[in-house]
Amino acid sequence: MQPDSDNGIPTLYAWAGGGAAFEHLTDVFYRRVLADDVLRPVFAHMHEDHPRFVAMWLAEVFGGPSAYTEQRGGYPHMLSKHLGRAITEPQRRRWLDLMMDAADEAGLPADPEFRAAFVGYLEWGTRLAVSNSQPDAEPPRAAPVPHWGWGVAPPYTPS
Repeated sequence: MQPDSDNGIPTLYAWAGGGAAFEHLTDVFYRRVLADDVLRPVFAHMHEDHPRFVAMWLAEVFGGPSAYTEQRGGYPHMLSKHLGRAITEPQRRRWLDLMMDAADEAGLPADPEFRAAFVGYLEWGTRLAVSNSQPDAEPPRAAPVPHWGWGVAPPYTPS
């Protein structure tokens, strides 16, 4: 595998198999979501391209191209899709469980180092989504797309 970072270590994006791997992951995931009693109502009216948009987000987070930022508006756009949705802990947990099952089915790398970083981001991101989605939430409206690496949570200092 060719490194695709400045330090010679492959990004999580490259390790996972690039954009095609994340697109396959989200296709598998949203098939599961639409068959799930807990999440189907949340996503029943999603845009047909929603899985592709989520793949773009995940690809950028894990070190791939900045397509989500360039084409979709980055963090502010993603945040706008969650505001006021009042995501519950059972919904968050089901989302996480289905994503992990989809990662297995889609053939994402199963090595402990990759999965630890992958799950670390999913835990962090879904917990923020729950918090940011509550009716009284006032999250930062402008922040960068997080860039997740091998076992390191990205620091964030509000400006």
